[in-house]
Amino acid sequence: MFVIFLLFSFLLALHEYLPRDLFVLVPITVARVKDLNPRQVKLLEVVRGRGAMQVESLAHEVGVTLQTIRRDVQRLADSGVLARFHGGVRLPGSTTENLAHAQRQALHAHAKHRIAEAVARDVPEGSSLLINIGPTTEAVAQALLKRSNLRVITNNLNVATVICGNPTHEVVVAGGVVRGRDRGIVGGAAGGFIRQFRVDIGIIGISGIESDGSLRDYDLREVQVAQPIIAQSREVWLVADASKFNRPAMAEVARLNQIDRLYTSAQPLAPFNRLLADADVDCRICD
Repeated sequence: MFVIFLLFSFLLALHEYLPRDLFVLVPITVARVKDLNPRQVKLLEVVRGRGAMQVESLAHEVGVTLQTIRRDVQRLADSGVLARFHGGVRLPGSTTENLAHAQRQALHAHAKHRIAEAVARDVPEGSSLLINIGPTTEAVAQALLKRSNLRVITNNLNVATVICGNPTHEVVVAGGVVRGRDRGIVGGAAGGFIRQFRVDIGIIGISGIESDGSLRDYDLREVQVAQPIIAQSREVWLVADASKFNRPAMAEVARLNQIDRLYTSAQPLAPFNRLLADADVDCRICD
């Protein structure tokens, strides 16, 4: 009880500094998971680490029968902790609204770092790049400080600020409407600006990859910039950790067959492994 009292006092002290929705989320999450047994806790940790999994693979990972895992998945789905899709389970999410930028930076941060380091190693010195919005592309920008003589065109003010830390790099920033919550420059004007260029590599992040092979995002204004980046790049490299598989979002950006490489944090499961093979995407696992 003393530990619980200390935790509650700590949260009250930080109330003025925490985002209101985060403060409210704490008791809700605890209430949802307080009655889980150790097996269900392990199940939840596995799905949180992968983002989405097939039920059969999840049963193997947790070490239980298919019948047991289905019962556990159903309970967690009923409580709102997980969301089911045909043959699998994923983290819940809205198709119309993304997480806050700070939350996305913290989520799967280690996976983003591994992806960023792999991308930076593969970018040739002296390349021209188009880079879009998102925490993963911002991690890539940080890793690119180790390279030399890059020309980077971006609609992401965070990326531009980071890249400027290397004096050998040249940075060009798109014009348009600045989205305050993540300093992304979005909309048709930014997309039109991007169409003036033709670059070696386009590095794009995405909100979700659905089982029909579509790459999806939440904000149509962001799509209006991502699509020209794809069109104006000789090669397109998608950076997306494993949680992006089977994550729904409202607007279609592109299809997998428009991507040359995928950098991700875990081996894609069915049907994505087949979709990537059919689209001839070079899938690079950053573990």
